[in-house]
Amino acid sequence: MKAPKRPKRRQLSTEDYVQGVLSGNRMILGRAISLVESNASSHRAKAQEVLTSLMPHTGKSHRIGITGVPGVGKSTFIERFGMELLEKGHRVAVLAVDPSSSVKGGSILGDKTRMSRLAADERAFIRPSPTQGSLGGVHRKTRETLLLCEAAGFDIILVETVGVGQSETLVSEMVDTYLVLMLAGAGDELQGIKKGILEVADILAINKADGNNALHAKRARSEYKGALRFMNATFEAWKTPVLTCSGLEGNGLKELWEQIQLHRQTLEEHGEFSRKRQKQRLKWTWDLVEQELLDRLRNHPEITKQLPQLESDVLQGVLPPTLAAQTILDSFTTA
Repeated sequence: MKAPKRPKRRQLSTEDYVQGVLSGNRMILGRAISLVESNASSHRAKAQEVLTSLMPHTGKSHRIGITGVPGVGKSTFIERFGMELLEKGHRVAVLAVDPSSSVKGGSILGDKTRMSRLAADERAFIRPSPTQGSLGGVHRKTRETLLLCEAAGFDIILVETVGVGQSETLVSEMVDTYLVLMLAGAGDELQGIKKGILEVADILAINKADGNNALHAKRARSEYKGALRFMNATFEAWKTPVLTCSGLEGNGLKELWEQIQLHRQTLEEHGEFSRKRQKQRLKWTWDLVEQELLDRLRNHPEITKQLPQLESDVLQGVLPPTLAAQTILDSFTTA
């Protein structure tokens, strides 16, 4: 006996998407995110219409980037922190980015399982997305997703990024406050410092400061505070604080939230908050231009005809990469 066919989902109009997102409908929000993440050319025009209509309803959230090496406990921390924010009356969206396989492009997308309590709460929204090979540990459409969540009424947006190293500093270009979680008790903490990440960190927190590890966390805090003296602050009026916390037990989360609020307040008092958002919008514009140019170049008929031979010549050492690159660019600009 054949299983009954699933009824096809109704196609949503631009107005359906806009009204659904503004009403806080989590199902339609999810579909709107899928729309903007889609690479299908048929979806692009509608996605732009939806985003343009929702733009006046964006920009009111506090955008917080959260990063840390694998094993630092980001998911446990975010769930506990997110639940405490809900209790304070906030609505929380978590944009959790899973690493895509560099071989097959697959990803785990298990964040809703790892944050089951938060995912089940109507006041929260969790969206896992694969990086799809993007640099910076974030999906290439993370900014659009962030705007959709703001339009849906989520006033705290947590962007959990993949702990992939120095390229992850790119996430600082889309959030207001950048929180870096660190581990203690794993050897010489200072050897594990990623200078590029710490230079853009607004707040540093030693996670898993509980049980027998509490003392190690205090020692690590002192070492990181000393190291930060030799690094430039994110802006003059703010000195990056170093805290200890436990996502498992909830220790230090109150103090951490106070520092996050203080950071935003300091940004606003010095006019840096609006300037930062303006710079981010301009940077986003040029990032999109670069992405689109690269996509057009790779898919240009004249280029696709030449690529197999050019790549073969480069692999065999017959053609210098510099000349191959110039040939590709010349073909693109003159075609």
